[in-house]
Amino acid sequence: MTPTDRSLHPVHLPEGWSPSSWRARPAAQIPEYPDPAELAAVQAELRALPPLVTSWEILALRQQLAEAQDGRRFLLQGGDCAESFAECNSEVISNRLKVLLQMSLVLVHGLRKPVVRVGRFAGQYAKPRSADAETIGGVTLPSYRGDMVNAPEFDPAARTPDPRRMVKAHARSAMTMNFVRALIDGGFADLHHPEYWDLGWVRHSPLAEEYQRMVAAIGDAVRFMETLSGSEVHNLNRVDFYTSHEALLLPYEEALTRQVPRQWGWFNLSTHFPWIGMRTAALDGAHVEYFRGIRNPVGIKIGPSVTPDQLLRLVEALNPDDEPGRLTLIHRMGAANVAAKLPPLLQAVKREGRRVLWVCDPMHGNTEATANGYKTRRFDNIRSELEQAFDLHAAAGTRLGGVHLELTGEDVTECLGGARELTERDLERAYRSSVDPRLNYEQALEIAMLIVRKQGQLAAPAGA
Repeated sequence: MTPTDRSLHPVHLPEGWSPSSWRARPAAQIPEYPDPAELAAVQAELRALPPLVTSWEILALRQQLAEAQDGRRFLLQGGDCAESFAECNSEVISNRLKVLLQMSLVLVHGLRKPVVRVGRFAGQYAKPRSADAETIGGVTLPSYRGDMVNAPEFDPAARTPDPRRMVKAHARSAMTMNFVRALIDGGFADLHHPEYWDLGWVRHSPLAEEYQRMVAAIGDAVRFMETLSGSEVHNLNRVDFYTSHEALLLPYEEALTRQVPRQWGWFNLSTHFPWIGMRTAALDGAHVEYFRGIRNPVGIKIGPSVTPDQLLRLVEALNPDDEPGRLTLIHRMGAANVAAKLPPLLQAVKREGRRVLWVCDPMHGNTEATANGYKTRRFDNIRSELEQAFDLHAAAGTRLGGVHLELTGEDVTECLGGARELTERDLERAYRSSVDPRLNYEQALEIAMLIVRKQGQLAAPAGA
């Protein structure tokens, strides 16, 4: 049976599951709303609003992820650490789309395979925190949990969780999705005109010459194919683009979980590809309970504390029938830990013959604080973890099929190093993130080029 066949017919209806069954489990990272009646009213309002994505888009992504599991595609998943309501504007959205298109262009050209493009946006408005409260100057208030929950300003009114923010997040997500779809349908992603994606840096970047060579090579290839065929090559003027976010705020996710005509089961229609974060991945927790019942492809972040036994139990809970395209394991170990912590997990999943897509998140395990108080990540550590991940998968006989990055299309200075060798002093110039540091457009493109070079090295014959 093909992946498409299996995705269209019932394989496993979870026993005792409903969109609200998570409420009977321990729920981490869920804020305490002061008025339960208002929360219930907001959920009722959300249930009546149109969905943000469709079931057929979700199933199409599952098919593409199944192909990535087989090595026929590569997953590029990237975007903001946490979206903000204030940055829901055309410039920020189009720049974010541009850098992801540029990266995918590099990957398609270098890897010689299609790229699955998934943006961390149109819903990434909630963030987990290490502590429920924050104390400044002797005053203790709830932690900022993303614009879907509360506001970053340190005052009681801003930090009080407000359920009305979920409706605002839905509206902002819809605006973002509408604009992205309009750009793509209007030819923004046309391979005949990759110059449309330029962010202004190409003229002066240390990477400019290499990138421009790729653009020219793809343009030449397109013109050559069209000359041979005597007509325009189809499907080069648009791309498939999908959304993802950490499905952290379960009252919101539950309200957008629905059944649809002519399909079995339940779909989370707030996003194509939700994932479980490391802080909410308890096997008996609310998030795993919620995720086991939806038909979306799902991801789970895997940190250095996860044991092979824990991972196998999570795989069994989230994909008991080993459905293709269903489960993505996103490992985020840190450059210092990946060599010791990743191989036992790879071997355990391989030994059990479980079908998963392995993806590397080289960002979250490499976060540190500088002497001048900035939360940052060193590009050298990001690069090291990614390179080690490719090598470790090759040694284990498994396949690294994608990358998960926090990035922006803006000219920020939040991560140290990269082509311009950003220093701690540079952080003060353009540090804009309210939560985690992101790669800027130039560092993100450098990562794409690194992936291509690393894959080329692994594919080269010994002694070549």
